[in-house]
Amino acid sequence: MQNQTQTQGAGIVGKGRASAEGPGPDVMAAATLDGNKVISSDGEDIGKIKDIMLDVGSGRVAYAVLSSGGFLGIGDKLLAIPWRALTLDTDQKCFVLSMTAEGVRNAPGFDKDHWPSMADQTWATSVHQYYGSEPYWSRDRYELGDDLGAGEIPPASSDAPEAGGVKL
Repeated sequence: MQNQTQTQGAGIVGKGRASAEGPGPDVMAAATLDGNKVISSDGEDIGKIKDIMLDVGSGRVAYAVLSSGGFLGIGDKLLAIPWRALTLDTDQKCFVLSMTAEGVRNAPGFDKDHWPSMADQTWATSVHQYYGSEPYWSRDRYELGDDLGAGEIPPASSDAPEAGGVKL
């Protein structure tokens, strides 16, 4: 893997901006990731991103919902994949899951009519344990700002940057 940057969510490898559409790959619209292919750590195509689930209270990406198996959306198994278990590969324009295809086939899943309660911390902890990923809620939400050197910034305390000559 080349030039990997690990952040609070999915890691990113590849050329970066040279191969990403829009402002990516560091900041991207969730809709641009829907339908992206996911490959296993052993190189098998294991499905596509169906949804990206947000923890509204913390403002963090909680899970990517992977649609695996099935044909044309019929009979597919849905999997909640912890965001930190994924790496965005901008060269291949896909995500890589840090698990083998066999591990994914044996993963706990659900169907489109019976979604789990993703806010249930017992369920969520078991999912993170299965994928060997640190739960996204395990760090205090204010620690993130300190990691980025921002600390606490009061609202309306800084000048907004300009983008393309337009004041934001």
